[in-house]
Amino acid sequence: MSGKPSGERRTGLLNGFAAYGMWGLFPLYFPLLKPAGPFEVLAHRMVWSLLVVALALLVLRRWAWAGELLRQPRRLALIAVAAAVIAVNWGVYIWAVNNDRVVEASLGYFINPLVTIAMGVLLLKERLRPVQWAAVGVGAGAVVVLTVGYGRPPWISLILAFSFATYGLVKKKVNLGGLESLAAETAMQFLPAAGYLIWLASRGDATILTEGPGHAAMLAGTGLVTALPLICFGAAAIRVPLSTLGLLQYLAPVFQFLLGVLYFGEDMPPERWAGFALVWLALSLLTWDALRSARRLRAQVSRPGVTITTGTTSAARKADSVAAGPDPVDATP
Repeated sequence: MSGKPSGERRTGLLNGFAAYGMWGLFPLYFPLLKPAGPFEVLAHRMVWSLLVVALALLVLRRWAWAGELLRQPRRLALIAVAAAVIAVNWGVYIWAVNNDRVVEASLGYFINPLVTIAMGVLLLKERLRPVQWAAVGVGAGAVVVLTVGYGRPPWISLILAFSFATYGLVKKKVNLGGLESLAAETAMQFLPAAGYLIWLASRGDATILTEGPGHAAMLAGTGLVTALPLICFGAAAIRVPLSTLGLLQYLAPVFQFLLGVLYFGEDMPPERWAGFALVWLALSLLTWDALRSARRLRAQVSRPGVTITTGTTSAARKADSVAAGPDPVDATP
């Protein structure tokens, strides 16, 4: 339905795999930044991300949106909310990875689509199909099982899932491209982050000044590892259907989960396996229902005797959107 040449699709797929693969391998990067603490790493990520994204926009000559945005106070307020929410998400994720909670962090991104759907019902009054209700119910049951398994609610997973779902909801309202959105958000974060780093330096606690050039380069690299997957995602989004991106988005938490279990050796007692199995069942139901609905919509569009009009094309695009399920993520964990 996309009409893209096979070479374009192949390029899109490679970029999609690269984007979600890099997001999935983040747990390997953040431990390399020790002895920097989570707040220092977070502040560096904000500062260097802005510099990298600003350079990318300068090269691409994509600055027209900035002047228009500055004349829209409501959108600026929404961007401030998005910047605050993604700062919480990034900070909790960095803390989790550096405190041997990679598996619990991966769970947050597994359940994020379910939380997104639940928020759509509660906040946007969206109506769900029966299978979607079943998926949300199974997901809620998984949280109960995992709460028993951990001896506490999986707070890290829940904070990551709800913060990222909120971030996605706000980004829908702002309606900016990935690079532009990240530039605006990190611009909001820049002064507090830079102020914190200056304060650390004044106390002699800034590891970028005390741990050598290699460590400094790694901290500066947080900007590149934030922006590069986003650039790849943008290249994929214009070349492959949303349904494909919707499936690719599960690569990141899968990689994170496998790293947590196989590389970092985190415990997975039977009750945690049971909880994760329920989450995977819920996601399977969600994906199956989305693909089935998309097939039905495409069949309606392609019925004999149907004239291909602008409305029909819109319906075809909607089929891809339905197949994707919740919007594929366009920001890093």
